[in-house]
Amino acid sequence: MERSTLTDQPRLVVISNRVAVPKARGAAGAQGGLAGALHAALSDRKGLWFGWSGQESESGRTGHIDTQTTDGVTTATIDLSQRDIDEYYNGYANSTLWPLFHYRLDLAQYERETGKGYERVNERFADQVAPLIEPDDAVWVHDYHLIPLGERLRSRGLKNRIGFFLHIPWPPTRLFVSLPYHERLVRTLLYYDVVGFQTQEWLESFLHYCEHELGAEVDGAKGTVSFEGRTTIARAYPIGIDWDHFSQLGSAGEARQAQQRLLSSSRRRTAMIGVDRLDYSKGIPERIDGIGRFFDKHPERVQDLVFIQIAPPSREDVDSYQAIRAELEQKCGRINGARSEVDMVPIRYVNRGYSHEELFGFFRAAKIGLVTPLRDGMNLVAKEYIAAQDPEDPGVLILSRFAGAAAQMPDAVLVNPHSPDDIAHAIQTALDMTLEERKARYQKLIATVRDDNVQDWTANFLRDLSEA
Repeated sequence: MERSTLTDQPRLVVISNRVAVPKARGAAGAQGGLAGALHAALSDRKGLWFGWSGQESESGRTGHIDTQTTDGVTTATIDLSQRDIDEYYNGYANSTLWPLFHYRLDLAQYERETGKGYERVNERFADQVAPLIEPDDAVWVHDYHLIPLGERLRSRGLKNRIGFFLHIPWPPTRLFVSLPYHERLVRTLLYYDVVGFQTQEWLESFLHYCEHELGAEVDGAKGTVSFEGRTTIARAYPIGIDWDHFSQLGSAGEARQAQQRLLSSSRRRTAMIGVDRLDYSKGIPERIDGIGRFFDKHPERVQDLVFIQIAPPSREDVDSYQAIRAELEQKCGRINGARSEVDMVPIRYVNRGYSHEELFGFFRAAKIGLVTPLRDGMNLVAKEYIAAQDPEDPGVLILSRFAGAAAQMPDAVLVNPHSPDDIAHAIQTALDMTLEERKARYQKLIATVRDDNVQDWTANFLRDLSEA
């Protein structure tokens, strides 16, 4: 893929819900690939990154912006009130939009007050970031928390190029129209110059809504949506990992130590690993059901396989996340109770996070990577698992066909994550796969991971934004 240069370009202003400030860089992992995706572009353009600090505001600090500059990148963060956190973040963003966009209509909560909180916080973001934006800046807004922000900035007179990228799926029209005021939300998206999606499937769902529900003029060949005198570019930009950075982690002592730790503790059993935020979209309980089905069909292979599930907690204030943690602990306990020996358990469930170096080591040691979300915008863990493999003895990636990454990684063992039998069969396939086949699959997968990297993702989006 041809690279685009980001040098000698207008200053870049990135706006997202959370900001990877230098003093909290270690905590930035909760944002997935966002911090790594944007840091180089911001550094090249001496850019500004604006968003929520993650902290509750103290009395008298309303309107305060905390700024700092490191390596040419300025971060500007604001605190939110407890009411804002409850209504905007825990409420509308994560109890309404997140489940709906992940096809979980049964979990989506439609509350007028949380919708008002979402609008209010987007207004506040616009109020506080607008004075920081210079006339020639390119503005890049990220993710479902801030869909209306482009329209709010336009209403304040900004004529800058403003782009938006959605890191999660866009649901089919039949699901999306269940959202109260769905048309108003999409209208705000069309105030952006460029709107980006992870996959062609999510893009097509968006274009279908614009044409059939909104009555916009859609040109699929050009990737444009024209509505009420404005034209927006809408395209798919699959995100990748920072290949150069991640592939170098294997030489770190922390990575080697983690690899040996897992190998020695597995006692000659094949290690299979899953690494996910504790979220119902990741399909972890369904994954455990599949592993249980595998052991039911092949009880003798408890001696051959150990599964390690790393699931750091997230959004613990949201009821559905508390429920999934309890469910997961119960399912793991049931299988371990039935299949364990005094010196052996088939499933290790770890409810904490690890550094990228440690994860690299765990991925290298695990001969099977189990990545089975029920629905996912991309899923960078699938790509990181492949990047960490030994080319001479690579592991096997089992990947949900409903992850965005599946479109780029057809040489993984693709599964239906809703089917325990399908997962069980995929585990058997991976355990019995020959070295020759593992190498052949790996060579195709690693080419995608290496070439479709995060630098190209950033450059391609910003190139289209500059030409909009």
